Amino acid sequence: MYRRNTLKSFTWAFEGIVYVLRTQRNMKIHFAVALAVIIGSLFFELSRSEMAVLLISIAFVLVMEMINTAVEAAIDTFGTAFDPMAKIAKDVAAGAVLIAAVNALAVGYLVFFDRIAEPSRVMVQNVRQSPMHLSVIALVAVVLLAIVSKALLHRGTPFHGGMPSGHSAVAFAGWTAITYISAPLQYGILISILAFLMAVLVAQSRVESGIHSFMEVFLGALLGILVTTIFFQLWG
Repeated sequence: MYRRNTLKSFTWAFEGIVYVLRTQRNMKIHFAVALAVIIGSLFFELSRSEMAVLLISIAFVLVMEMINTAVEAAIDTFGTAFDPMAKIAKDVAAGAVLIAAVNALAVGYLVFFDRIAEPSRVMVQNVRQSPMHLSVIALVAVVLLAIVSKALLHRGTPFHGGMPSGHSAVAFAGWTAITYISAPLQYGILISILAFLMAVLVAQSRVESGIHSFMEVFLGALLGILVTTIFFQLWG
């Protein structure tokens, strides 16, 4: 019962994310910018603290945009007649989003300015020497693209159907990354096969449980493989 309630809580939470992506233009812009910034970080030698501050700033903007949408929806349930207090509440919520966005711009400036000003420090080799960083960025990109796809296609929910299967996308993205990383090793092929079997089991479980169709799982796997392959081919 606890596990079922927890799963429902995650489902409702992701439904909220998908709803905001489907209905709010600003959220789509924020998501696009977030994806661009995360991918852009591949070209720079960011420390763990810099990456953490960057991710926190991105999450802060997205969370404030969702809170703003929730405030507007809650106020609109009480009617459409003009109310000065309702206007204040909406304006304050919008102001919070603005502060979060300005803060994110400031953080981006502090993190990237020196590196952009000195092109010699922008080395693709930094990423090539850090396959784990490249793998994490590829997985984040796969997750964001899967969520955006579900929002744009208006099919299913994050845990029950939807195009494509996010679990399958992440599983096969992980297999692709492991294959690239373990290729130089003595038992690289064996490691890749084991990772592939694990990814297949994840995809099979989604089909057998009735959460996804075979086509949704297949397209999810294709998304994960293609995105991760592109990342490793370009920067790996």
